[in-house]
Amino acid sequence: MPLALAVLTLLTATPAQVRRQTLHWTGTWAAAPCAPPAADSKAPLVFHDETLRLVVHTSIGGDTVRVRLSNTFSGEPVTVAAANFALRGEGNAIRAGAALLFSGRATVTIPAGANVLSDPVPMAVPALTDVAVSLYLPGESHPGAVHYDTRQTNYAAAGDQTAATTLQNGHPLERWPLLTAVEVSGTAPQAAIVALGSSTTDGAHSSMDANHRWPDYLATRLQADARLRNRSVLNEGIGGNRVLHDGRGPSGLAFGVSASARFDRDVLSQAGVRYVVLFEGGNDINHPGDSAPLSETITADDLITGYRQIIARAHEHGLYVVVATITPFEGSLKHADLQPAHENIRAAVNRWVLSNTEADGSIDFAHAVADPADPARILPRFDSGDHLHPNDAGYKAMADAINLALFIR
Repeated sequence: MPLALAVLTLLTATPAQVRRQTLHWTGTWAAAPCAPPAADSKAPLVFHDETLRLVVHTSIGGDTVRVRLSNTFSGEPVTVAAANFALRGEGNAIRAGAALLFSGRATVTIPAGANVLSDPVPMAVPALTDVAVSLYLPGESHPGAVHYDTRQTNYAAAGDQTAATTLQNGHPLERWPLLTAVEVSGTAPQAAIVALGSSTTDGAHSSMDANHRWPDYLATRLQADARLRNRSVLNEGIGGNRVLHDGRGPSGLAFGVSASARFDRDVLSQAGVRYVVLFEGGNDINHPGDSAPLSETITADDLITGYRQIIARAHEHGLYVVVATITPFEGSLKHADLQPAHENIRAAVNRWVLSNTEADGSIDFAHAVADPADPARILPRFDSGDHLHPNDAGYKAMADAINLALFIR
């Protein structure tokens, strides 16, 4: 563009246009939404004139913030009558908060199946910090999106207490309804790493309220590296999730739709995404014959084909893809007779992960937590007790096994 035309364009741009040009959004926290329990179930997700105070942990910092709310799986709209974003204090308390608006309005109705973004709020949001998003749901509300296994205590309380420093009569809530992302903008370009996975990415069996999932440990490592402090980590893990099939069994809603089906929503739509860490497949191997029908039994080639499709779709959008090996699970199966066949599939898939030339890199999570004397099992000091999910030390070992140079490009 000629200099004179560029100057004229700048001089005639509206404030809103200038604002859009200068704000570069990147997710600092995210969670994958799942369908809520049916209204007629024993534990429907319903709120009656209540404030939800949802606590999340940032990965990068910024000087402006906004949030994303989702009503993805609902057949009816949900109204949020007031909202607030704040740095978290102790327990359910907040500090340094500000009201959230939606297109200039304090109230927003999220249509069935839709998402909404709040307006930007100028606020210094530090990296690796707990923040709280408070949402007031008037009347009877049935949120159409929820993340189930938060490993984080959230809170609910009667009435509109969105701006209250401390909730009165607040009670614990181990769910993240509606909230799917917190995004920040800063003075320097930033980029997001999306961790696409299942329960071991979601942090199953990690300590409550400690942020000891492997993506959290990775975020801490990145912040300690001067070259990579502008890389966020977005945890899009769902317990029980599979690459090729939707969740099945009693917790099918919580298991979510397949990674292949949710890829566009949970990866491509993330603000500032540049990298994907694909770490999923153990449930594809182990669930058929247990929580899923035997007709959904897969081969190593089936799973590898699923990986290759996700890699191709990510590359189509200019993303870098890092694939991780499936961690050990010997001793966790309800049907021990299936172990040899399942272990053969895991070994074949892991060989492909470490040797393939289609992805942009690999991580050997399996080696990081395996027992050297029996690589099909998790090392006892990394085992949470179910022989499937790591404990906090195991999650840290996984994060420490990641070559940070993968995220310099």
